[in-house]
Amino acid sequence: MAELQNDRFLRALLKQPVDRTPVWMMRQAGRYLPEYRATRAKAGSFMDLCRNKELACEVTLQPIERYPIDAAILFSDILTIPDAMGLGLRFEAGEGPVFDRPVRTQADADKLFVPDMHDDLGYVMDAVSTIRKALNGRVPLIGFSGSPWTLATYMVEGGSSKTFSKIKAMMFDNPKLLHQILDTLADSVTTYLNAQIESGAQAVQIFDTWGGVLTPRDFREFSLNYMQKIVDGLIKEREGREIPVILFTKGGGLWLEQMADTGAHALGIDWTLNLADARARVGDKVALQGNMDPTVLYASPERVRQEVANVLASYGKGAGHIFNLGHGVHPEINPETVGAFIDAVVELSPKYHS
Repeated sequence: MAELQNDRFLRALLKQPVDRTPVWMMRQAGRYLPEYRATRAKAGSFMDLCRNKELACEVTLQPIERYPIDAAILFSDILTIPDAMGLGLRFEAGEGPVFDRPVRTQADADKLFVPDMHDDLGYVMDAVSTIRKALNGRVPLIGFSGSPWTLATYMVEGGSSKTFSKIKAMMFDNPKLLHQILDTLADSVTTYLNAQIESGAQAVQIFDTWGGVLTPRDFREFSLNYMQKIVDGLIKEREGREIPVILFTKGGGLWLEQMADTGAHALGIDWTLNLADARARVGDKVALQGNMDPTVLYASPERVRQEVANVLASYGKGAGHIFNLGHGVHPEINPETVGAFIDAVVELSPKYHS
């Protein structure tokens, strides 16, 4: 593998000194870019794009070609694992992912299995190794997965949900069944992320998109415990480097201290928290990633620059901050505004590291 020319992102995750704050965006390869839309049209469907290693590589690199971003993230979907479990995933226009065979009974749960990472999910590993080779050491590659709780919400609900009524009914009425599902998912995610690391991912992120809909007690029992199991089971080092792990629970600001105790290297922070407060709460235990409100990117470049300055000042001086949005970039955002955002981080952050 080519030697890494820019390891700013990896160093910041390990709270090591850097010359400026590294920056990347969740969903940075996506619909806001015209070049992405062109590649997506060429692919046919969204999952066809994910399954084509050359095209997945092409869209992963598009934001890297356009902006001075410090990390690439694998282009894939969080639902690859349940899809590989044979639940009949399809994407419906206007309503998002739908599972033809949701998991709601003991018999459904008994059919779940840890997918084979080379047969069932080999296309993901092919994409990782193809992207890593194409990056040629320019920036590190991030692998990722959904958290067990988040994956389970889609599997039990049968798709997206506003109320989470089916999975919460299961959680309260039949917690044993839900734990069985989550346990299989935790084993699957651990194996999946380790296979990504072996294929070339240099850091991994666990997206717990729906952890924030739980009570503190239920978050610990049904989400955090399974993320802890994954962190414990991940490959710690490869190619002579530590493999950092980022946990991101959207709406998880209440539980930063508990998440910092898992042994993860960094926590993603959404925009509902003040970074200074978050930093005070976790101390030197973990790095922090975030946390500009993605909707700031609808504003003028001048206002975006001001907000970048606010976020940088909020974290303050020293290592351990990765600049990111508090969630994914929206599809309608102007790519030029994104450019203004990235440039502002590059220009305004060095003084916090001198």
